[in-house]
Amino acid sequence: MAGIDGATLVARSLKQQGVEHMFGIVGFPVIPIAFAAQEEGIQYIGFRNEQSASYAAGAVGYLTGRPAACLCVSGPGMIHGVAGAANAWSNAWPMVLIGGANDSFQNGQGAFQEAPQIESARPYVKYAARPDRVDRIPFFVEQAVRTSIYGRPGATYLDLPNDVIVGEVEESEVRYRERCPDPPSTQADPEAIAKALDALKGAERPLVIVGKGAAYARAEQEVRDFIETTRLPFLPSPMGKGVVPDDHRLSVASARSDALKDADVVLLLGARLNWILHFGLPPRFRPDVKIIQVDICPEEIGTNVPAEVGLVGDAKAIVRQLNDALDDDPWSYPAETPWRQELEAAGARNRASVEAMETDASVPMGYYRVLAEIRDQSPRDAILVCEGSNTMDISRTVLPNFDARERLDAGTFGTMGVGLGFAIAAAAVHPDRKVVCVEGDSAFGFSGMEVETACRYGLNITFVIVNNNGIGMGFDDFDRAKVPPVAYTPKARYEKMIEGFGGKGYFVETPEALATALKEAIGQKVPSIVNVAIDPKATRKPQKFEWLTR
Repeated sequence: MAGIDGATLVARSLKQQGVEHMFGIVGFPVIPIAFAAQEEGIQYIGFRNEQSASYAAGAVGYLTGRPAACLCVSGPGMIHGVAGAANAWSNAWPMVLIGGANDSFQNGQGAFQEAPQIESARPYVKYAARPDRVDRIPFFVEQAVRTSIYGRPGATYLDLPNDVIVGEVEESEVRYRERCPDPPSTQADPEAIAKALDALKGAERPLVIVGKGAAYARAEQEVRDFIETTRLPFLPSPMGKGVVPDDHRLSVASARSDALKDADVVLLLGARLNWILHFGLPPRFRPDVKIIQVDICPEEIGTNVPAEVGLVGDAKAIVRQLNDALDDDPWSYPAETPWRQELEAAGARNRASVEAMETDASVPMGYYRVLAEIRDQSPRDAILVCEGSNTMDISRTVLPNFDARERLDAGTFGTMGVGLGFAIAAAAVHPDRKVVCVEGDSAFGFSGMEVETACRYGLNITFVIVNNNGIGMGFDDFDRAKVPPVAYTPKARYEKMIEGFGGKGYFVETPEALATALKEAIGQKVPSIVNVAIDPKATRKPQKFEWLTR
């Protein structure tokens, strides 16, 4: 009889459940799992910090619909990995966090890095368990993967003590589990479908908001068909960008504030009325706005604003239901209405003000000039990762997306430090495509050492650091005896980091130098950093409402 150890069973079971990527840092007691994962055909990428590795695992879940694994050592390593589990919890992305642990027979004795790991993970995961026997590992892995993708997606956690990892059993005693199917494609009540369409037909100022839930559900073709059929104006959420291309004629992204403020009926397609959409409340929305809400989670229906119609189920299936109903009873929103004219006028005004900043050749440069150059130099199918306060916010306006799941940013949790992990995840999932990771200098600092990871694996990533020497605002100089809390070293040469690892670095201060550097960096597959010194006082264009509409 052949024996098999726990590490091999963990890796083999993950592979059987459709897990293709594992990120982490090895050490006691998880080293055997990383080696076994490679033997079983799982791509293992070793990070420099477990936080970044855990962010990468969640991003893969969003990009592929199947979780990646984040492998952490016991105690502090696992605690670092909880950061990514929390980010996945907030964004509703699947991932499996795996934490090593001390031998079971040492529990309570003060073992090396002994910690309440299951209790630490539990607030942010849908499922947390410690396999009780080596031969039952496949059972627990299947549960962790299935739970992560069924219902509202999210993180799960497996706690693996050393004696389970290195323990052996006869393989004949192991009961392997079939790969869990993709989640059921649940549909909404047909009566609710009819009611939703009636509400849209009765609207004078309708609006469709496309969220990242629609992107996660792979609903892009159904949503595009719906928009084309109904000719309704639509607005994407930050990571809903690209479900319908940003350059579509019915997009009202350039008139976002006006569209939200004056719409009388809003169809939410996989978007939540949380802080990103100002809770659906005045003054950003009308007090009497009617909400048609599509969500996989029944408990989400009616959050903050009572839903006129709740459509519970898979976004792809529900939008297909809407399209089928429109096939039977065609309807489209009129081409000429006061609402369309108002949105077009507002969009034209905003575009004019933004275009003036995008073409401003002043030195030092502002955000809009830098981001416009990134837009013009990036391939149409590039994966865009954006983080940083002004950098990320302005990029949502300037950097377009043309297909679903091509943008990753701070997301629902507003997490800074996700960028490099996200970029590495995107490069792992799409090795044939360019990843452009746009970072504020503050955001880059959270996980900047991961450029070594990108170089070690030869990933096709160009990092662009929009460097204003600070958090939100920067300084040309300051008194070292009293450094302002928001200040960083002026004109720090971040690009030198990647040169030390074999990548390419560029430092630019003028529009001409930026154009040349981006063309070279994006045109090659070697990991690179373009470090762009901008005006420390640069900011975004004036907003109609305060942040979060206080």
